[in-house]
Amino acid sequence: MSRYIKKDYKNFISYTPGEQKNDGSYIKLNTNESPYAPAPAVLNALSRADLEALRLYPDPTGRTLKEKLAALYGVESDNIFLSNGSDDILNFAFMAFVDEDEAIAYPKISYSFYPVIARLHGINVNRVAMADGLMIDYRNFCGLGQNIVIPNPNAPTGQALTTGQIEEIVRTNPDHLVLIDEAYVDFGAESAIPLTKQYDNLLVSRTFSKYASFAGGRLGVAVGNAELIKDLASIQYATNPYNVNRLTMKLAEATVDSDAYYRANAEKIRATREHVTAALRKMGFSVLPSLANFVFVRHDKIDGRELYEELKKRYILVRHFDDPAISNYNRISIGSDEQMDALLKELAEII
Repeated sequence: MSRYIKKDYKNFISYTPGEQKNDGSYIKLNTNESPYAPAPAVLNALSRADLEALRLYPDPTGRTLKEKLAALYGVESDNIFLSNGSDDILNFAFMAFVDEDEAIAYPKISYSFYPVIARLHGINVNRVAMADGLMIDYRNFCGLGQNIVIPNPNAPTGQALTTGQIEEIVRTNPDHLVLIDEAYVDFGAESAIPLTKQYDNLLVSRTFSKYASFAGGRLGVAVGNAELIKDLASIQYATNPYNVNRLTMKLAEATVDSDAYYRANAEKIRATREHVTAALRKMGFSVLPSLANFVFVRHDKIDGRELYEELKKRYILVRHFDDPAISNYNRISIGSDEQMDALLKELAEII
């Protein structure tokens, strides 16, 4: 770091994204991207006029896209917030709703971006203990009296809470924000969005990066009480009022219009996930039950990092975490059937 960086950021440990090997030689099963192309309507959505309009700023309100999303989620436009990826929503929410003398609570085994954002904003954290099997025990969050963020399904384990359990967390923490991070909800879990109509302390974040084949488009969506949404917008406008670019909004509108296509792809991914889970267990792997587009696995015969390195030598990327509590595990994204067959073949040889 340079000598000019603020003292608060000296020795700052940032988030480490998954490896991006985009030369085509690797099978990428490490960043939970969709193996399927965007819908035909998305591929054909941009015209010359759209490109010529790049000389103009985008609509900072995203009105047209918000209207489409509101119809999709069964809410009103003023319940929708748009951002440059769902990580931006997390960043703005931590800035907007958590005072420096407060804490943010999240599962001990969870998305590794949470502690990074908390440290960036000088916020204390409460890493809530897991239940057996790396499960989230929702009762540990009930009546906690702190701001809470929970991925549902959880990352990197893939396990999910029910909406009834989420409602109990929200109901018993009425004076604190509960943020449910639904990056992976489209692969089998229940969405908490309907609960936002009943509870003004619930914020639900979604991303187009996973089920909607839009990781490169960078679009995040938050759903919540209109006052919460105004708060997020005020923070966003104080940092970058044109946070979502013109092309992303146009392509995202076509994505929403093609929702049935993406739902069908999500079903394909779920079917592949179940096939791969059964095959891995037959090979002797322990596989946590997953409702996401990935599985979290370990094998008694080989260390987690060793398996990760061995697969990388064979041009297959999976995600390994150095946290001692899960270092024997690897997270494997669900790709196409062909990609997963190649993975299973290599794993059989390694084991």
